[in-house]
Amino acid sequence: MPASSLKGKIEFDKVSFAYAGEHYVLREVNFKVDPGETIAIVGHTGSGKTTIISLLNRLYHIQKGAIRIDDINIEQYDLDSLRKNIGVVLQDVFLFSGSVMDNITLRNPDIPREKVIEAAKLIDMHDFIMRLPGGYDYNVMERGATLSMGQRQLLSFIRALLFDPSILILDEATSSVDTESEMRIQHAIDTLIRGRTSIVIAHRLSTIRKASKIIVLDKGEIREMGTHEELLDKQGFYHKLYQLQFDKKTKALI
Repeated sequence: MPASSLKGKIEFDKVSFAYAGEHYVLREVNFKVDPGETIAIVGHTGSGKTTIISLLNRLYHIQKGAIRIDDINIEQYDLDSLRKNIGVVLQDVFLFSGSVMDNITLRNPDIPREKVIEAAKLIDMHDFIMRLPGGYDYNVMERGATLSMGQRQLLSFIRALLFDPSILILDEATSSVDTESEMRIQHAIDTLIRGRTSIVIAHRLSTIRKASKIIVLDKGEIREMGTHEELLDKQGFYHKLYQLQFDKKTKALI
């Protein structure tokens, strides 16, 4: 069935998954995301964060449990239309040799220039683009070699906003940028997630304080779930992760 006009309700119901054999990388994962809600997923490398995103996009089939969007098992949706409703912004931004306009629209001739400019203004990138030689016709080198990491990331946000997905996934979107760029990117994220279901995989815990719910993964299992304040008050797994990052920042300033 076509995945048209999705509201964005997501449910993982006792989901277990293994890439091979019985070596499960996710075990009995349960959570729900209401339409328009923003949740964050945190955990050490290898905890299963990216696997959850891959399963939601149906890159793999789960062995146990069910994943539902709008109360319908995702296996029942037409794969192409399902993925058109899910926007993904990765840490490693894909840019190709071509104009800024081409990289934002992915060379889709049906997207008018005015709509691109409108999206760029919302992400606060229009003025920067207009300062480039040629503006929106500026030639971006392979992999965006002439742009900074933060600028490449912000271009990918314009692209995501332009395609207006029902569900937005941000996978470590601020982990490789400097503090100044992080502030601009945080503004862009606030614009992107407004009014749509969003899942944020975060390395920098400072970027997810406003999430409706934070899921803490460890070795494929959900250890804790709650708001930033609730999890800090529990003095548990999330508190240890947060303190570890805070201590690193403090030492860096000494």
